[in-house]
Amino acid sequence: MRLVIARCSVDYVGRLRAHLPLAVRLLMVKADGSVLIHSDGGSYKPLNWMSPPATLRSVEPDEIDAEAGVTEVWNVQSAKTDDRLIISIHERFSDVSHDLGTDPGLIKDGVEADLQRLLAEQINRLGEGHTLIRREYMTAIGPVDILARDATGATVAVELKRRGDIDGVEQLTRYLELLNRDPLLAPVRGIFAAQQIKPQARVLAEDRGITCLTLDYDAMRGVDDRDSRLF
Repeated sequence: MRLVIARCSVDYVGRLRAHLPLAVRLLMVKADGSVLIHSDGGSYKPLNWMSPPATLRSVEPDEIDAEAGVTEVWNVQSAKTDDRLIISIHERFSDVSHDLGTDPGLIKDGVEADLQRLLAEQINRLGEGHTLIRREYMTAIGPVDILARDATGATVAVELKRRGDIDGVEQLTRYLELLNRDPLLAPVRGIFAAQQIKPQARVLAEDRGITCLTLDYDAMRGVDDRDSRLF
């Protein structure tokens, strides 16, 4: 990864046009070919960027740019479209490169896989008399987290999220439409389960006949000390 701190202006040319006026910014060039422009504010989001695959070429400024104080121009060309990121560098303050190696990825406590395993082991949290059919029940559009049967023998499809939003409800809706075409499973009802469910997602789920279930991860792991609770 290459990190350059420079006074620069940036133009994005392509399907959309955007301009960042002259200022000191961080230019991040990643090994995958992506280029990101960051400021010292605005949280984690870049001000502008070029997604990989892309090619970066450093060229001398033309006469007009040179008279304006430009010392170097980066042309970042997308390999898939005509989009270009043009970075006009006036002054470079720092330029360092680091080989970060292979990243193992983010490992979080309480991800969907943990919730899925615990809920499969504690399937009665869905309701008395529920039994597990299987985890990761494969469909043509992806795996359903948990497929179960309720006390009456009806099929139940469960979509699990750490934080339940509208996208998760839409995902479960697509699974239900597909599963209900299978005469061996239909009718299939849905349960949207998460540690936190956003109000908009709950409204949408209930409007579609999907049950919402809030999961207490600590209680499911057996580490919740109820005696120490105030409420």
